[in-house]
Amino acid sequence: MTDVHSEISDLLTPVSQFLRCQTPKDWITEAVKPENLRVLLTDHLICELKAAQSAMYLLRRYIADDATSGQLLNWLRPYEDFTYRHQGNWQDLHTKNLSKSLFPVTHLDAFQSSLLDKMVLLIKEELHHFYQVLEIMHAMGMEYRSVTSSRYANGMLKHVRTYEPQKLIDKLICGAYIEARSCERFASLIPYVDNTLGKFYLSLLRSEARHFEDYLTLASAIADHDIQERIDHFGDVEKTLILSPDNEFRFHSGPLAA
Repeated sequence: MTDVHSEISDLLTPVSQFLRCQTPKDWITEAVKPENLRVLLTDHLICELKAAQSAMYLLRRYIADDATSGQLLNWLRPYEDFTYRHQGNWQDLHTKNLSKSLFPVTHLDAFQSSLLDKMVLLIKEELHHFYQVLEIMHAMGMEYRSVTSSRYANGMLKHVRTYEPQKLIDKLICGAYIEARSCERFASLIPYVDNTLGKFYLSLLRSEARHFEDYLTLASAIADHDIQERIDHFGDVEKTLILSPDNEFRFHSGPLAA
């Protein structure tokens, strides 16, 4: 157990140094209530899909041509059909795999090549985790029923500038904070959930702890100036969203309002 605690600490240290605050204890108290487990798992799996969608948007917007963009939309659609339109069988999603061979890679610059490598890997990991959450819910006898989104991601994205390359820089910084907060939440939950979920959250922490750094590396690479001011700005926005009360419990919500 000591080795596990040490590993969690090592994985979480750079994440915690990046974030401006820890998850409030009131959120953890709410998260571990048995009556909130279905919402926690459901919102988590939707967050995994949204992370994949965000990465897919970056590939479509900044790399793919029209034909490839259409292929990517078709490739992702079964996940969206199941999640948002309640169509299809979730077990069938396990057979899907994204390949870089879809992309015209001969004319990519260094930034686009790095973006392609990082986002394809991220999409694969996020959708694998999406499927794993569904497996856990199925094993627990939970039928998937969608839940409404929290204000968290939109609260971050409304601060994104509307002109390039600042828009891309801001989106990448937002991605960094969302990924870092997810990892911090996994680590926060591990001591309080059962062994199955604890092992799962640890595996996610191992897999996703580097994601925020990938986003920051890309943001720095595309910028022609120091981006620390924007990192600080979104850090303050993210901190406010995490510490201020929310009306509904969600995976990325603040503490529940009285």
